[in-house]
Amino acid sequence: MEVRTTSIDGVLLFVPTPHHDARGLFTRTFDAAIAAEHGIDPASFIQDSQSRSHLGGLRGLHGRTGRGEAKLVRCAHGAVSDVVVDARPDSPTFGHHEMFRLDDVTFAHLYIPPGMLHGFQALTPVADVCYRIDRPHDPAEDVAIRYDDPDLAIDWPLPVTEISARDLAAGPWRPH
Repeated sequence: MEVRTTSIDGVLLFVPTPHHDARGLFTRTFDAAIAAEHGIDPASFIQDSQSRSHLGGLRGLHGRTGRGEAKLVRCAHGAVSDVVVDARPDSPTFGHHEMFRLDDVTFAHLYIPPGMLHGFQALTPVADVCYRIDRPHDPAEDVAIRYDDPDLAIDWPLPVTEISARDLAAGPWRPH
């Protein structure tokens, strides 16, 4: 498994090596020893969740207050354009964002440390995204930032076809 650093401090992309044969393929999508080599405590992930989105559907940008939460994110079916925004005020990459393609071909998954905003857009008719999260969900800590905030200027690849009322009502990146 290859581990790639990204332009955002602390965000890592784990890229497994799928093995193909006449039956299909096999790949390891997570390796605790490799995660630990990169400073990630694999035992810290306590919750797994999955979402399903349709072509052009967008989820995000979401984050948490308090201690935040770390996530391991992968697309188990289909493809998404996944975006991470560094919302840690003391970070050298504060305010920067990076976009990643996650899909069921490369099986790459993204480690997102606490203090980030996260969102994604479905690039295929159906996209299933799986999350491993290191803290129980507490709705009182939820943060949502507008996906099309002009200060962030995220260039989503498709027109947005579906989005929740919560995400449409989300606040700006920098309050005016």
